[in-house]
Amino acid sequence: MSENIAERVRERVEAVYRAESRRVLATLIRLLGDFDLAEEALHDAFRAALEQWPRDGLPANPRAWLVSAGRFKAIDGIRRQARFDALDDVAEPVAAAGDDPAAGEGESVEDDRLRLIFTCCHPALSPEAQVALTLREVCGLTTEEIARAFLIPAPTLAQRIVRAKAKIRDARIPYKVPAQAELSDRLDAVLRVIYLVFNEGYAASSGASLTRSDLSGEAIRLGRLLIELLPEPEALGLLALMLLQESRRVARTSPSGDMVLLENQDRSLWNRDQIKEGLALVERALTSRRFGPYTLQAAIGAVHAEAPDAAATDWARIAGLYEVLMHVEPSPVVELNRAVAVALRDGPETGLVLIDAILARGDLEDYHLAHSARADLCRRLGRTAEARVSYKRALGLTRLEPERRFLERRLDELKK
Repeated sequence: MSENIAERVRERVEAVYRAESRRVLATLIRLLGDFDLAEEALHDAFRAALEQWPRDGLPANPRAWLVSAGRFKAIDGIRRQARFDALDDVAEPVAAAGDDPAAGEGESVEDDRLRLIFTCCHPALSPEAQVALTLREVCGLTTEEIARAFLIPAPTLAQRIVRAKAKIRDARIPYKVPAQAELSDRLDAVLRVIYLVFNEGYAASSGASLTRSDLSGEAIRLGRLLIELLPEPEALGLLALMLLQESRRVARTSPSGDMVLLENQDRSLWNRDQIKEGLALVERALTSRRFGPYTLQAAIGAVHAEAPDAAATDWARIAGLYEVLMHVEPSPVVELNRAVAVALRDGPETGLVLIDAILARGDLEDYHLAHSARADLCRRLGRTAEARVSYKRALGLTRLEPERRFLERRLDELKK
């Protein structure tokens, strides 16, 4: 094979890795029954492809070739280990991997990917472990990339993933999609993990940047995969919510990186393709009549998306949707958002009464957005001294640099 052809084949192997490696891994985990063994088999399979495909040509079905190569290399590795371990110690792994070349042919690769998502998001794992494992195994992000995104040391993140895999192995967490009777509860965990990833990308909890497009993009990719595999109404609603929120990302910061409030955003910068897709998904989810909190939040996002400018926003409709959301999934944050909507519908005095009642209970005492919302309403009412106190409280709680600069500007404006 000429050097040019060999180079093209190598490029093809790299393209197959980008497109298929997560699918191949999901199937290998099913066949081998172990995350670490499957990951090693995956890399062995691609090393074999780099050696054999330039010589033998591309196989008709690269994914199937890789799965077969990875499985057999794993079996060979287990048997080599038998030279040093008692035969009983390797009997179970060999049996799990199987020698039958046709093993798993009747299984859907898409089923394998769905199994992997539900396994990574199993409720026996901590929420932090669920997020880390999903980004590592389903999305294929490196440990360093995940650690950098969440601003934690890479060794800490690596240990989190190691412990999660050990928990799956030791607790014998099944690698399967839940039965219909338990699907709803388990799906909630999957949706929560995807939305946690998205939120960290859309509104970072700390750091120099307001957003991290790599994380929000991964969450949207996960959302698309989930509705492709399991088009449940709330999965549709979550993808709609993420798309509608992400559509505003470019307009949420100035060229210098400063935060721009929704009411001041240049709506011509909003991504109309994402809005169109999000609106269609909201409609699909709502017509099912089995929707939940993600769909309701997406419906609120749709009201914002449909308003040509901030003044045209239908705050009465938004406040009504928050009322429904309060019944479906009550929380202090939802109550705060409803209070802000009521303030924009009925006036700042009414909203301020509602926010003060929330803060008086102590529910959101350490939540900077509650204090900044209160400060804004006081500012609008001309209650400057109270506004300054609340802005300072919010400033002391936020860890995000663009928010700090915004709050400092607000405080400076109140001096004038």
